[in-house]
Amino acid sequence: MKIKQLIPLLIIGAVSYNTVSAQEFISKKRKVKIYHDSWIDFNKNNKKDIYEDPAKSIDSRINNLVEQMSLDEKTCQMATLYGFGRVLQDELPNADWKNRVYKDGIGNIDEHLNGLAYHKSAETEYSWPPSNHAKAINEVQRFFVEDTRLGIPVDFTNEGIRGLCHDGATSFPAQIGIGSTWDKDLVSEIGAITGKEARVLGYTNVYSPILDLARDPRWGRTVECYGEDPYLVSQLGLNMVKSLQAQNIVSTAKHFAVYSAPKGGRDGDARTDPHITEREMHEIYLEPFRTVVQEGGLKGIMSSYNDYNGIPVTGSHYFLTELLRDQWGFKGYVVSDSWAVGGLNGRHHVAEDFKETVYLSVMAGLNVRTNFSPAEDFILPLRELVEEGRIPMRVIDDRVKDVLRVKFELGLFDSPYVNKAKEADAIVHGAESESTALKASRESLVLLKNSDNLLPIKVGAFKNILVTGPNAKAINHSISRYGPSNVKIQSVYEGIKTFVGDKANVNFAQGCDFYDANWPKSELYSIAPDEVQQNYINEAVKEAEKSDLIVVAVGDNEDTVGESKSRTSLDLPGNQLDLIKALYETGKPVVVVLINGRPMSINWVDDHISSIIEAWFPGEYGGQAIAEAIFGVYNPGGKLSITFPRTAGQIPFNFPYKRSSQKGQGKGDIGQTRINTALYPFGYGLSYTTFEYSDLKITPDNTSEDFNSISVSFKLKNTGEYEGDEVAQLYIQDEFASVVTYTKLLKGFERVTLKSGEEKEITIMLNPKDLSLLNPEMERVVDPGKFNVFVGSSSEDDRLTGQIIIK
Repeated sequence: MKIKQLIPLLIIGAVSYNTVSAQEFISKKRKVKIYHDSWIDFNKNNKKDIYEDPAKSIDSRINNLVEQMSLDEKTCQMATLYGFGRVLQDELPNADWKNRVYKDGIGNIDEHLNGLAYHKSAETEYSWPPSNHAKAINEVQRFFVEDTRLGIPVDFTNEGIRGLCHDGATSFPAQIGIGSTWDKDLVSEIGAITGKEARVLGYTNVYSPILDLARDPRWGRTVECYGEDPYLVSQLGLNMVKSLQAQNIVSTAKHFAVYSAPKGGRDGDARTDPHITEREMHEIYLEPFRTVVQEGGLKGIMSSYNDYNGIPVTGSHYFLTELLRDQWGFKGYVVSDSWAVGGLNGRHHVAEDFKETVYLSVMAGLNVRTNFSPAEDFILPLRELVEEGRIPMRVIDDRVKDVLRVKFELGLFDSPYVNKAKEADAIVHGAESESTALKASRESLVLLKNSDNLLPIKVGAFKNILVTGPNAKAINHSISRYGPSNVKIQSVYEGIKTFVGDKANVNFAQGCDFYDANWPKSELYSIAPDEVQQNYINEAVKEAEKSDLIVVAVGDNEDTVGESKSRTSLDLPGNQLDLIKALYETGKPVVVVLINGRPMSINWVDDHISSIIEAWFPGEYGGQAIAEAIFGVYNPGGKLSITFPRTAGQIPFNFPYKRSSQKGQGKGDIGQTRINTALYPFGYGLSYTTFEYSDLKITPDNTSEDFNSISVSFKLKNTGEYEGDEVAQLYIQDEFASVVTYTKLLKGFERVTLKSGEEKEITIMLNPKDLSLLNPEMERVVDPGKFNVFVGSSSEDDRLTGQIIIK
């Protein structure tokens, strides 16, 4: 699906030295005698120093290199140089580079020559074909190896939350959709593809995954999160980190920490003041980060914009040093989110000028500052602070050693260039990757309602099909600033039209825009459609009356959800509900397809429309996957990774939740003045088939608090007519505890594909951590007592129950 034409290459010259004979560059070869059979003379002194010797330990190589570094060279390792079209104005090195601050090296270069969606200034001939980019990256790396005094290689970084943020890379659904797959193996496949494509293109560090918990759906970046539950996000994040780093890529997780809960879900210039208790922070918000650090060997982490308890995280010694390094044992390097350092002054007002923000962040534990401004802005005041004695040289050495350790572990001091650049053309967006992308688009679908069994539809049963709504032909929802650019996205209309072929007439009507001229004022009260929108609705109704089936695709676009796109309502934006109501009045069968980045309070739709599919932002194969689900070639099996509240007035309304915190007001779930039920609960999702759970076995079910593991097994059978996927979910409840605990906690899940009549035994292992809590002294312990076990199809659909006794 690569849609760019091959670009004629410049003169290619191979370097004759053995260690780089497999590398190719854009410019002609040079007569540089630093490459030897098993080592590189980075400092050009004609002898093998310890840091140049692959046989020496990493610690000894780091220490030897740091001993040789000047202050200028050390401080250069503590900054990011944003790539071409952002800060760097040159695609390839030139003579002026020897006059710039990075003549002494640089920590990393971010998004260089990747060709960014919606960013014309970043367009470059070197982004495609992939081999051209690999050669160009080699050329940039060669400057730092050959033309700086110590030859310290660069760590090339890039975004990667929907696939690699590069021209023509393999595109996947948004993270909220991937979260709804509940498929750990699929996440590993996505990580492996993202990492492999990054490596062959020349990137060595990918800013992924996002481990924030989306517990306030008003928040704009909900679309970029796996979900709201710490265990689900931890497990998916762990698989992503491991699979990325298995490709010899650094995974840099973000945004650390407590970033996703700004006051009121506000984004944009706010991103501050999370109202989270210390206990909730550790039990819920920090758990995914702890998991990937301690269980996944995470090598990179991004410090966030926000404060916690009045201290900005990027200036917090507790978060960046005491917790992350001293308690969790993190051994990688911390990079700041863009402007997180400057935000200590401009957002939080704890520093009187930028120089003070540099001091606070470095002393807190920051290794590398990133921002869309010249690297000199950070490096020069950092040097001043050292020369003034405010920042001790030992602190600088510690920060630099972390950066160098990652570079040594990546092998950059032994093999700094991309090997066999031409191979990248076959790997990036290859057939195997496309197959996984289609699988991801399919598995992210969640069937929310199918009350009259309209779905699945037999092809040919309806001769005239209308596909309408603002998301019928839209594709920009699946092109992200943080993901691949210039990929062909298939719309819902295209997917259905291609699928049915000549067996039905497929027509299109716009229906309405995502929002009208009143947006976002229409969030506050209902405003009738203006003339433009009413004409669209009338046109759709006219086409619907001539049709036998209506598929209406509604939801979000890049203007209504995403970074700095928080909302005050969860209703369908603009006049989309007016469109659905008008189509419903025609009496024709209607299928609603939601393409959105956050939960939506579609109460009227749920009450009146019989068939609803949640597709999230479904990626490049979204149209095909949706068509396959509607017409029964694929049976949706995804489960919601986030609660759908009935109204924004319920927020916070999420899972897990503390005991009694989401109960009613005297009359069950519907109280005298308040509705306390979810529209769709966490873990929810229907299927065209049915599943039976049986034979729960817990071994042992009575044990001491120093147990090693507990086995929970049960049988799952497909009792319906269709092959399908079920996500079996295991929840634990501590019946009585020393502190207030959660009503239920997810502690295990498996996505299983079963043919009609097929049965499988599933075993989930519990360890002491799964039954532990933070006691009143904030110590993690296993309290003796009774633990209820629930196995089922959602957080509210218990099929089997049991009990564990801890003595």
